[in-house]
Amino acid sequence: MPKIRVELIENFLVVWNPQEGSQLYKTAYYGRPVGIPKPKIPEFDVPLVLDLMEGLYLAETEQIEVYEKHDEPVSLDKLQAKTRELYEEFDEKYAVYQNMRNSGLIVLPGIKFGCDFAVYKYGPGVEHAPYMVTVKKPDSDISATEIVKNGRLATTVRKRFIIAVPDLVTKEIKYLMFKWFKA
Repeated sequence: MPKIRVELIENFLVVWNPQEGSQLYKTAYYGRPVGIPKPKIPEFDVPLVLDLMEGLYLAETEQIEVYEKHDEPVSLDKLQAKTRELYEEFDEKYAVYQNMRNSGLIVLPGIKFGCDFAVYKYGPGVEHAPYMVTVKKPDSDISATEIVKNGRLATTVRKRFIIAVPDLVTKEIKYLMFKWFKA
């Protein structure tokens, strides 16, 4: 399958061809169609906007080719540097993103839930995201209050709260899932 052409515009990537954007969206719910917050069908007639992290993943897995204005190719190194500028603790978050995507999960930004990622088994529109994932460095602290706050939020929005702790040296990722129950 030929790579899909994508244009880098500031902090986003745009698939201008609606058929290619629909194809990418159908593949594993990559991107957001412009003006369609929750697409009911995977075919649409508008451009597709990709987050830089998912674009980097797609470029690394050779599904897309990234260009800037005037058809200048964007190297993986340049795309990674741009993505690194945008995300705090990029290396840790990207390791978790890659691990979950490689496991067949659908990973979207979790900003509206106050976490790093909203994670789906089947995809948005098919189900509500069952997991909200926060990424922590192995040496970072987490308070009981932070766990309770995230746990209460997860319960309110009917999700499981997961803390992902990647070890960049060993390439191992530990997932801590919290399940809340009534006493």
